[in-house]
Amino acid sequence: MPTPHNNAKKGDVAKTVLMPGDPLRAKFIAENYLENPVCYNEVRGMYGFTGTYKGVPVSVQGSGMGMPSIGIYSWELFNEYGVENIIRVGTAGSIADNVQLRDVIIGMSASTDSAYANQYKLPGTYAPTASWKLLSAAVKAAEAKGSRFHVGNIFSSDVFYDDADSLAEWKKMGVLAVEMEAAALYMNAARAGKNALCILTVSDCPFRGEKTTAEERQLTFRDMMEIALEAAYSIK
Repeated sequence: MPTPHNNAKKGDVAKTVLMPGDPLRAKFIAENYLENPVCYNEVRGMYGFTGTYKGVPVSVQGSGMGMPSIGIYSWELFNEYGVENIIRVGTAGSIADNVQLRDVIIGMSASTDSAYANQYKLPGTYAPTASWKLLSAAVKAAEAKGSRFHVGNIFSSDVFYDDADSLAEWKKMGVLAVEMEAAALYMNAARAGKNALCILTVSDCPFRGEKTTAEERQLTFRDMMEIALEAAYSIK
């Protein structure tokens, strides 16, 4: 059952997995929100834990940065470990003028400049989309918490240092924020017949020169974590 990237055994991983990019954020979520968390993976430092949240089994595992990395980890979770739901909990840079630092974004769809979809040999352009079951559960949880949040299109970029400086072009199309993983996650889920959602916290605003620290990104941003956990609980 173990893969080259995950030494979990059958039954070690819950049906619903929260997936931050940073494995230390996975560790933070496990230690602060899960009851009786058990570490099932440490391969390449990509921590994975399973515990319970309000009595419901939930796992949390890092994905690493970028679509190739989350593509590997989410594919294995969906196809090798029987995971049904993956909720990415990550950070993003705001693009839209009304999206502020520390706002929560729930990604209804994920535009991308990646060639990830080429593997499917589709006769057109695929639109990576979140699963309604998870999306609606997250919106209800965000409303119940009174969080400042936005729902809409995000941009999954293949590059962090963009020499073409293309964010202004995506802004014209109403895209809310930029991140680097959601499109691949949504495509993997669609291909596997599973469910996926991306919930983000705005960590920087590139057009306004605002940003948070690495420590803040790792240890705070609790709204999105709690929204994701409540969504996981509600679909039990």
